[in-house]
Amino acid sequence: MEHELVRDFCFPYTDEIMQQEIRPLVAVDIIEQLHRQFAILSGGRGKDGAPIITFPEFAGFSDIPDEDFLNVVTYLTSIPSLEAASIGFIIIIDRRRDKWSAVKASLTRIAVTFPGNLQLVFVLRPSRFIQRTIADIGIKLYRDDFKMKVPIIMLNSVSDLHGYIDKSQLTRELGGTLEYGHSQWIHHRTAIENFAMTVKTTAQMLQTFGTDLAETELPNDVQCTEELLSAHTDHHSKLKDELKLAVKQGATLLTCIREPVTRSANSKLSPDELENVATVERLLAQLDETEKAFDQFWTKHHLKLEQCLQLRHFEHDFREVKLTLDNLMEAQAGFSDVGDSVTRVEHLLREQKQLEEKGQEPLEKAQTLALHGEQLIQNNHYAVDSIRPKCVELRRICDDFTNETKKKYDILGKSLELHQQLDKVSDKWCEAGIYLLASQAVDKCQSQEGAETALVEIEKFLATAKEHQLSNPKEFYNQFDMILTPEIKANAQRILQKLEDVQEMFDKRQVSLKKLAAKQTRPVQPVAPHPESSPKRASPKTTRPAGVGSALTQQTYKECVFFFHVCFAKHYNSPSFFSFSHIINELIETERVYVEELQSIIEGYASEMDNPNLVHLIPSTLQNKKEILFGNLPEIYEFHNRIFLKEIENCIENPELLARCFLKRKEDLQIYEKYCQNKPRSEALWRQCGDSIFFQECQRKLDHKLSLDAYLLKPVQRITKYQLLLKVSSPRDLFFSPFFKQEMLKCSKNSEGTAELEEALATVLDIIKSVNDSMHQIAITGYEGDVSELGKLLMQGSFNVWTDHKKGHNKVKDLARFKPMQRHLFLYTKMLLFCKKREENTDGHEKTASYSFKNSLKMSTVGITENVKGDNKKFEIWYNGREEVYIIQVTTILYF
Repeated sequence: MEHELVRDFCFPYTDEIMQQEIRPLVAVDIIEQLHRQFAILSGGRGKDGAPIITFPEFAGFSDIPDEDFLNVVTYLTSIPSLEAASIGFIIIIDRRRDKWSAVKASLTRIAVTFPGNLQLVFVLRPSRFIQRTIADIGIKLYRDDFKMKVPIIMLNSVSDLHGYIDKSQLTRELGGTLEYGHSQWIHHRTAIENFAMTVKTTAQMLQTFGTDLAETELPNDVQCTEELLSAHTDHHSKLKDELKLAVKQGATLLTCIREPVTRSANSKLSPDELENVATVERLLAQLDETEKAFDQFWTKHHLKLEQCLQLRHFEHDFREVKLTLDNLMEAQAGFSDVGDSVTRVEHLLREQKQLEEKGQEPLEKAQTLALHGEQLIQNNHYAVDSIRPKCVELRRICDDFTNETKKKYDILGKSLELHQQLDKVSDKWCEAGIYLLASQAVDKCQSQEGAETALVEIEKFLATAKEHQLSNPKEFYNQFDMILTPEIKANAQRILQKLEDVQEMFDKRQVSLKKLAAKQTRPVQPVAPHPESSPKRASPKTTRPAGVGSALTQQTYKECVFFFHVCFAKHYNSPSFFSFSHIINELIETERVYVEELQSIIEGYASEMDNPNLVHLIPSTLQNKKEILFGNLPEIYEFHNRIFLKEIENCIENPELLARCFLKRKEDLQIYEKYCQNKPRSEALWRQCGDSIFFQECQRKLDHKLSLDAYLLKPVQRITKYQLLLKVSSPRDLFFSPFFKQEMLKCSKNSEGTAELEEALATVLDIIKSVNDSMHQIAITGYEGDVSELGKLLMQGSFNVWTDHKKGHNKVKDLARFKPMQRHLFLYTKMLLFCKKREENTDGHEKTASYSFKNSLKMSTVGITENVKGDNKKFEIWYNGREEVYIIQVTTILYF
């Protein structure tokens, strides 16, 4: 870059001398000769403005070396301006106290060595008579020898000099009034020349720096650009400081030159002093122009450096954001699955939501960066052609991600709608229909009223069929064409077939019930057959424990066999019926979701209780009670996250291993018992502090739609979910009654893994029973002993109890007349506890049960008689030689 800098100093000799290789004379070079004062430039002027150089009386004038004389005279003639010097110099030689020889020597030396133009030469002749006479004669005789082309005027006194030159232009030594101090004159000359050199040096530094800046190549990265900008800025600051010092130096010098005028209003500066002032002012003006020129250049250069740094930052940020966006787009492209179940689709939607939330920050950064790029362009950045394409690219990627996200949501929304429709048909309507048919006790349907009631139930249920009907296949496929995969089509066809089968079952049941309703003219009291009277019934001693029984009649059996043939046999030959892949996939997906939910609870709630920033929000009732609220939830999470999830995932390729996972981890799954035992305490604590700001803040951060108490139910729900999944996995899931044992074993004996699945299901059921029993057990109140010392809890349940403490068994026959007591029994290996169940409402919440201890019997002294008076639902417990007798009656019969 070319720019103009000041290269001269505004002195008369500047243009000619300062650019020469040999440096011109300056005061400091001949300071000693100047101090001898054998020649002075007082500052006086002739009438036409000619500069006056005075040669004062000097005893050793003839002894001055020629070089010294020439240097001084040359220096003095270089000081006045070119305009004044061109008029010619006036020489005043003062030899009033000297001899003619001195006059002759002075004239001769001046004639030979004077470098400037001469106008007049005044000689104050010697004042002594003899020397004056000699001088008059000598000047006449030797005038031509002096070789001067100007007049030489011999003066007898200073008064004669005043006739030629005004007193105001003469120093006091010559009878004038001009103030002149030789030392001050030397000081001013030295200062002016120093200032001139400073100006020149400063100008050269600015020029050199400007050249360096113009030739500097712009870096390609942020760090180097920042370093270059910092270095140039520092150098610029130093040069600006130098400029300030130079200006201050010139201003101080100007003040010193003007000092006489400032001190006295009557004082006037001599022409030479006025020229000094003009010289300093011109130097200051040149310095100012140089600074302005440099500032103008620096402004442009600094702007370019700043824009270069902006560009490098923009490019650096662009590369980072672009990489993040590319990874985001790649991750989004990986979401090609549309899901094969509601759970899977909901999981995919959560993953899509997480990806969308993850993308918010980089998308905002990209938009902000594009906006910043547009601002750079609007600010006339020099690299517009590089910035604009990057802004376009950023906005394109943002739009692509947003559009693709919307498309993914649309597809997954359609998929969710599809699977919800399928689930409504399969899991809600069909399963509810099967349950309804199975729950209608056949003995109650023997009467006209019972049959009509059953018919009303069926008709009411069938009226809800339209709410769950699928559209016709063509319409269905058109509606969901964008997401229909072969697997989804196959699943839809299977559910449609299931719907048809269930409707067929209802049709047959309606036919049967209508016949029963038409035949019955009076209520029929069903009587359970005596145990010994039916060969098809097992011995009472081998039946299930009290609380689980069967009241299925032969008619019920026939209907269930029909159900077996209609529902089971139709699907037995289908490869997908015994394929566990669908169940395993659902199990794995729900397991992953379960682990994620546990993790969110621990990290979003439990860990936050130790966060010092939130400790002030934790209510006092919750202080130091984290283990009560969360129980052993961290232990459950670690087990599922590190062990169980991985083992289940290994079953994808080997479905037969599913049952073994549950069997292998039977002992580990007992951790749920501890969690469920703590659940009442956790719920009580939640009721006290669940509405605190702390939990609201945690829920807001997690973006959970449900509060913490809903998530604390997840472990309880999960352990029962395993039971349902394993039932569905087993071909025996359709039948719970022992009546079908033989038929089911015949059909499923060739099914690989059936036995292990049955054992796994039994394991889970045993765990659920253990958990359930333990939760009831911890609700016992009033027992003074330690229930843990009573041995294993074998069973528990509610019963009707009659008791008599009189001796003799003949009193038992009268017991049935009296109203029985409602008691909840806990059977341990060492003791039988009698408790009374109490239910209380707690602060508007659902009822919580407790069991008030009433009595106990040691099992070592207890006798049991089953089937009291032929009633298989009653049995007798006697104690202490039949001194105390209890008759126990089952209160609940479970129907198929």
